[in-house]
Amino acid sequence: MPEVSADAPAGAGGRTVTTNIPARLDRLPWSRWHWTIVIGLGTVWILDGLEVTVVGNIAGRLSEPGSGLAISSGQVTGIAAALYVAGACVGALFWGHLTDRFGRKKLFMITLAVYLAATALTAFSFQSWWFFAFRFLTGFGIGGEYAAINSAIDELIPSNHRGRVDLIINGSFWVGAIFGSLLSIVALNTDIFAADVGWRLTFALGVVLGLVILLVRRNVPESPRWLLIHGREREAEEVVSSIERTIETQTGQTLPRPEGELTIQQRELVTFREIARTLFSDYRKRSVLGFSLFIGQAFLYNAITFGFGAILTKFFDVPTGNTGYYFAVIAVGNFMGPLLLGRFFDTVGRRVMISSTYLLSGVLLFGTAWLFEQGSLSATTLTACWCAVLFFASAGASSAYLTVSEIFPMETRAMSIAFFYALGTAAGGISGPLIFADLTSTGKVGDTVLAFQIGAGLMCAAGLVAALLAVRAERRSLEDIAAPLSAVPNKAPAQA
Repeated sequence: MPEVSADAPAGAGGRTVTTNIPARLDRLPWSRWHWTIVIGLGTVWILDGLEVTVVGNIAGRLSEPGSGLAISSGQVTGIAAALYVAGACVGALFWGHLTDRFGRKKLFMITLAVYLAATALTAFSFQSWWFFAFRFLTGFGIGGEYAAINSAIDELIPSNHRGRVDLIINGSFWVGAIFGSLLSIVALNTDIFAADVGWRLTFALGVVLGLVILLVRRNVPESPRWLLIHGREREAEEVVSSIERTIETQTGQTLPRPEGELTIQQRELVTFREIARTLFSDYRKRSVLGFSLFIGQAFLYNAITFGFGAILTKFFDVPTGNTGYYFAVIAVGNFMGPLLLGRFFDTVGRRVMISSTYLLSGVLLFGTAWLFEQGSLSATTLTACWCAVLFFASAGASSAYLTVSEIFPMETRAMSIAFFYALGTAAGGISGPLIFADLTSTGKVGDTVLAFQIGAGLMCAAGLVAALLAVRAERRSLEDIAAPLSAVPNKAPAQA
């Protein structure tokens, strides 16, 4: 029997097709081909981490005479940061809908191009308004990346590996943060680069890395799942057959027979009304879960990282120029969490791991707040505490992206990621700084302790929600976790 068979046309809704393509993708063994997907799609988070960290670290330099830009440090960390966040939120929603409508590949190429162009033009800033405008557009591109990339990765990676791969890829943001911290130390050294050149070169390096990723990404195929639902089953069959031949050649193994078929009624468009009904009616509990996870991790990260430099300088007399070293250390802790814990999300399971990483990070942050209040910490031991907190929090935060990517139907996947990403980013990037900036800048121990406790409390609350509502998605097909909206219920597979 052929891999894809079709019934007669099913009216305006499109043809009814029976396929085993999802099962064929899920039964694939891990191979070099999958590493190509990870590198081509996942490394953009390294660029995001590099971008965000560099901008935070160059704020002081931009405000100095001779930087070539009339802008204050507060405008960089305030207005420019807010515009980047706003751009990411708008971009996620705008590009997310287009990703579900026009395909994963087309959009992850376009959004990376937007990101690269905006980053390059930021390097040529000559007025503050130019810098602000292209910070917004850079965020606009990166927001679209989150929706297009996460949906493509989850639809191409086999179900047995989906959890750990998704976590490590999202956690790679912190690899970029490490490079950004170290790069800023070199780029801002006026013995090496002029004051008006070094900060521009940091953006230029991001463009160069992005161009390399763009070249690799050209070889990443369109999601066969997306092609199948949108009436392009022949292309889907060609893509999957090509993948199977490549993997058999690389591994020297004959692939096992796929198990399971799916019958769908093909369609081109999903309306906003259907998306809203899916999120807020059909999958209401899952939406509560997604909302809780994103808000919890957003506030925890802002509780720690937004006033990071101010806490070190105000309470421990760490020179401003040395805070980058401390940030590089906690960035390592952030990346090690998803790297070492990721596999347990596929073995121990989503519910246990999501709830435990959220709860552990919250409890550890409560403990850090108590030690800080008692005056028991130094800059070094506080950083060590933060590393422990963020080791678990980073795995939890990455699992939030994994969760909203896999628990909603395929037709709404990119838009679901975009919605929760925008929601969490807006809460963490707008409400968080407004709350935590005031608390951590007062120089009062009690205010900083309160900031820690708010982040810890919301993280623990999200962990409890996950313990009740998290979906047991480990090692399951995406179509089994959430049936496509186009799935035809109770229909016998069409025979060739």
